[in-house]
Amino acid sequence: MTRPARRGLPSWARALLVLLLLALLAAGGAALYLQSLLGPAGGAAFTLEVKPGDTLGGVARTLQQKGVVKNADALRFLMRRNGTAGSLKEGLYDLNGQMTAAQVAEKLAGPARIPTISVTIPEGRRVKDLPGIFQKAGFDGAAILKVLKDTRLSRHAGTQPNLEGFVFPATYEFRPAETPQRIVQSMVRRMEAEFTPANVAAARALGLGVRDWVILASMVQAEAANDAEMPIIAGVFLNRLRDGIALGSDPTVAYGLGKDLPQLDRSAGDFTRDTPYSTYTRLGLPAGPINNPGQAALLAVLNPERKMSDGRDAVYFLHGLNGKIYVNHDYAAHLRDVARYR
Repeated sequence: MTRPARRGLPSWARALLVLLLLALLAAGGAALYLQSLLGPAGGAAFTLEVKPGDTLGGVARTLQQKGVVKNADALRFLMRRNGTAGSLKEGLYDLNGQMTAAQVAEKLAGPARIPTISVTIPEGRRVKDLPGIFQKAGFDGAAILKVLKDTRLSRHAGTQPNLEGFVFPATYEFRPAETPQRIVQSMVRRMEAEFTPANVAAARALGLGVRDWVILASMVQAEAANDAEMPIIAGVFLNRLRDGIALGSDPTVAYGLGKDLPQLDRSAGDFTRDTPYSTYTRLGLPAGPINNPGQAALLAVLNPERKMSDGRDAVYFLHGLNGKIYVNHDYAAHLRDVARYR
């Protein structure tokens, strides 16, 4: 018995099948090719800065050139597909060639790191020292000095010629294009943060207004060799204020004469020249702060050590050549320590 012959596919059907197989192969190849473009490019770490007016196309080309992505068009396609093509923000993006294009796209769609310049104002610096610090950091020192003379920025500055004492010494992060006005306002606001109700109340309990507190803290800042000495020196000054004894602080003399402390010359009569800041020729506090005190000095005034170990009031102090501080109740003992340790 013979079997009926099998009929093959019509020629048109075979041709269609071949075209379908070719299309599938092409699609698979395209998918594999696209997938390869989205993998890590292998480049080094790179910080991208996006500036006003930068476009996704320009950014993508830069990232391709830096080896962060393999193909700029693939990154643009990915971000358009994700709906994040318009998400670029001004600032810095930390990227590297070990990231996939999807990870790069996600990073670019997120928040930018804002570029800043770190500026450190050391404790005890005077207003005259600040413009040079900012100039070195890349800011306009002269413009900042001009704002530092605007005493309206602090309600405690009074009639003094500048904001001495009322800008807080700390490390600040400023935008490169930050204005001098905002820079100084930031430092004034940081000092204002120290004037909490509790601290102001503690100062008043000592008979000090906010301005007096800052003036005394600036003297403590200038006199102390370290933070541990600050409450001791504050206690001596507070006791002398109470007893009507001249404070006798060398740094106040230097400030009033426009000198730095090492420039004082006793033989030239510096300590007998009267200025509103001299605590040798005048009783009480000087006319204003003599520097910008830090938190340790401010708190030392509010938490003074007014007694010696034997319970007597601390009225005199001196720094010995051996680096130690010596405190006394009476002048005779103070003179003996001067003879011994200086």
